[in-house]
Amino acid sequence: METEAQASKSSLTNLSTEIEFSENLHEIKSWEDKSTANWHQMLRVSESQAFKARVLKAQAWEIQASEAHRRASQTRHTSVLEMDATQALKQKPLPEKVQATEKEKCEILFTRPCWSNKIEYILTQVGYSMKISSLWHFFILWLHNGGCSFLIIYILMLFLVGVPLLFLEMAAGQRIRQSSIGVWKVISAWIGGVGYTSFMVCFITGLYLNVINVWTLFYLSQSFQFPVPWEKCPLLENSSDFDPECARTTPSLYFWYRLTLKASDRIEDGGSPVFSLNLFLLVSWCLIGAFMINGLKSTGKIMLVLVPAPYFIILCFLFRSLLLEGAAFGFQHLMLVKISAMYNMNVWCQAGNQVLFALGLGLGPVVSLSSHMYPSTNCLSDALIVALVNLFTMLLVTSFSFCVLGFWATVITHRCSEKNAETLVKLVAMGKLPLEAQPPPNLTANPTSVFNSWLNSLPQPIKHMVFGYVTECNLEKQFLKVKEGPSFAFVAFIETMSFIPGSVFWSILFFLLLLILGLISMIGIMQGILIPFQNTFSSFRKSTKLLTVVVFGFMFLCDLFFTRPSGIYYIRLLSEYWIVLPIIITIILENMAVGWAYGARRFLEDLAIVWGSPASAIIRWLWCFLCPIVLVALFVITLIHLSLKSITYVAWDSSSSKEVLRQYPSWALLVMIALFLIVILPIPTYFVYCLAHRISFTSTSQGKPIISFKSLPLIQPKPSKEVHKEETL
Repeated sequence: METEAQASKSSLTNLSTEIEFSENLHEIKSWEDKSTANWHQMLRVSESQAFKARVLKAQAWEIQASEAHRRASQTRHTSVLEMDATQALKQKPLPEKVQATEKEKCEILFTRPCWSNKIEYILTQVGYSMKISSLWHFFILWLHNGGCSFLIIYILMLFLVGVPLLFLEMAAGQRIRQSSIGVWKVISAWIGGVGYTSFMVCFITGLYLNVINVWTLFYLSQSFQFPVPWEKCPLLENSSDFDPECARTTPSLYFWYRLTLKASDRIEDGGSPVFSLNLFLLVSWCLIGAFMINGLKSTGKIMLVLVPAPYFIILCFLFRSLLLEGAAFGFQHLMLVKISAMYNMNVWCQAGNQVLFALGLGLGPVVSLSSHMYPSTNCLSDALIVALVNLFTMLLVTSFSFCVLGFWATVITHRCSEKNAETLVKLVAMGKLPLEAQPPPNLTANPTSVFNSWLNSLPQPIKHMVFGYVTECNLEKQFLKVKEGPSFAFVAFIETMSFIPGSVFWSILFFLLLLILGLISMIGIMQGILIPFQNTFSSFRKSTKLLTVVVFGFMFLCDLFFTRPSGIYYIRLLSEYWIVLPIIITIILENMAVGWAYGARRFLEDLAIVWGSPASAIIRWLWCFLCPIVLVALFVITLIHLSLKSITYVAWDSSSSKEVLRQYPSWALLVMIALFLIVILPIPTYFVYCLAHRISFTSTSQGKPIISFKSLPLIQPKPSKEVHKEETL
């Protein structure tokens, strides 16, 4: 044992000497190279010789650790000790031997698994960002906030704020190699509570987002019928008459509220969880669990298949939608530009919030997933790739959505004109209208155009009489009736699918698309929950399958709350009003931790040492100035908007078979505020603790790089009661 320890120490000394010698040769050679001379001169000015020595020693430790890990895998005698991150900030080794405590013996560090390859990692990050709610919200914002003008604003916010912040989270997790809970404690103790806040927000988000998968599974199971059940109203039992509640509305709206959700009229109305949804809730959690039960590497293999699949389905829908009647009308709205939107502060605010939601910032999965990537990987390029793929995906989905909904608005308007014509024919036959009010007999070619032309040609007195009996059929207004929220996908879209020939096939394909998108985003969210558990509690590292089953079982029980008849109203309260403020606060503090507490320049220099090349200087400027200003502005504008806005929800009124706008009760608002305070509580708690113990806001290890030894396998051939505790860089 002692011989091997001495050999390891000798190997470390020789390795450090070799690294120092090679580094000197590299500096002499690079001094002659004019293109790189400025960079080394900048490092030489910003860092002392002592700092260089510590960096070399840190690199020697990392290389020695990887060599030791390789030898241990051959001999299969692996025993690893976990060193606290604060030990990395001390310089002088302690030569004396100390007796290991029982706690130290229990804190055994597992060899942190890494992604098999970069493609799996990128696909998992992309899959996590492809949340269904984010995709349909982007379409609604485009439709109602200036068209292409909103796209210009969104792209500016994406590259000036979104990409730098995504890079920040990736770099923090990848360099420190800890989950979303532990990483911010290492960077700044004052910001340590942010990890717990992001963890709780991620947990709540995962609960209500998985309910969308439940709805999708229910619709998918009902799609294997012809005709699909949302195409026609159901008949009453032992009768040839349609259900009167369905007859007063559209079949798709009735199927959504009454047969799927079994929705109550108000949020105050409780009720037990809907059994049919509970069954698919169990199926949904089992599917996600099956994909994740074998750990990170099997998850990566699954993402290789699941992430590319939606793009083939989206392209099929895009090509098919371009051939539909009314697609040109939808495409015109897609290309619409409203210059006035560029001067609207609310549009900028919504675009900024959408960027944060689309990239999944502030929830923790980005940090947790990145912590399993090799530190030498350039995560700036990874952030750009994820952001560009996410933007490309939203543009694809938005393009075919405009075309499909152009067709939907056209069909609805045609049917409205035909219904008006039938009404006028009956009224003329009954003698309530003169013969001049008889509509033209043939409306099959283009009902809306023919009917409107005939109506406008009527004499003014007769036209005035006719207007009293017909409803307005306006293509533009019908197109703009598309509402935000789940009803966008589960009402308007499925109604459109029933209009297309081969409705069964397209319905199945559509719900497969929603299901895949929902599953891959939930895999990312659940990694943001499981990885912090494993990193925080060492006992969970040996029983990851048991941890997965327990966490998923607990979340299944919690999700039963959202499958009740009033569950959708709580989901809207959380997704439309509650979640935005905790996310913005979390991101602001993350930005402060890296940009100010640790120091953006110093953080980028640490990355440059690992990468072997400097990061762009503009990133530091964005982290320190632009991003904080924009984030604070988003928080203030959003807070003012929520304070002035009436907190309402769209509910189903069974008596009239219509959607009605209702006000959330005061107790629901109090619950929302209480939940907000609970998830934010760890942040001020850490502030008070650090203030009471006089802990510096900025890191005490100025000039020293962050190195997390919790991820470095320090190998011992055999366990021993006596260990050498060596404080290193």
